[in-house]
Amino acid sequence: MNVTQDLSFLSLITNAHLIVQLIMALLFVISLTSWTYIFSKMFAVRSARRLTVEFEKTFWAGGNLHALHQNAGKDRANSGPLARIFEAGMGEFIKSKAAYTSARETMDHGAILDGARRAMRAAFQREMDVLESHLAFLASVGSVSPYIGLLGTVWGIMNAFRGLANVQQATLAAVAPGIAEALIATAIGLFAAIPAVVAYNRFSHDIDRLAIRFESFVEEFSNILQRQSR
Repeated sequence: MNVTQDLSFLSLITNAHLIVQLIMALLFVISLTSWTYIFSKMFAVRSARRLTVEFEKTFWAGGNLHALHQNAGKDRANSGPLARIFEAGMGEFIKSKAAYTSARETMDHGAILDGARRAMRAAFQREMDVLESHLAFLASVGSVSPYIGLLGTVWGIMNAFRGLANVQQATLAAVAPGIAEALIATAIGLFAAIPAVVAYNRFSHDIDRLAIRFESFVEEFSNILQRQSR
């Protein structure tokens, strides 16, 4: 056992057992990846909420739906999730009506409306899949990181007590550095887990609220299409 009186954070890491150092390195990579996803998801959710509000204002202002559909289709990547859901439903509605007209068949308004609703549901699922990406990783980090850190702590403490077998007189000064080195792993594990849990809960709440707005829009827009198909 490497006994040292230097109990600085850096010294505790560099003097830790190799297995403990590997666990610390793993936790550092996990934490860095977690923070990357946290910031990217924060900007993505904020942008989705802003674009959703802007589209709702434009939609409920009472403009022409065909013009709004054309505008939404021009720049789908930056139009926002709700605009893409609208574009999918309106596009399917227009195509279905055009197909009946070109075939000179009597329009099945129920089939047209069902097609538009299915298109919006499919677009809704795609948008939710994008918004919920990496949330499972954050949940896993919040659940697993403390146990990974605890594994490093257990290994380090075990190694510290094994080193006492070679010491004639066991004192607190002899065992304290080894235990402190081991406890660093738990601290790093908690440092990785706590932000991930907080971010996961926050993003889940925000995404659920967006999902409710999307579902409400699908139902309201379906009613509008039903009135227009008559």
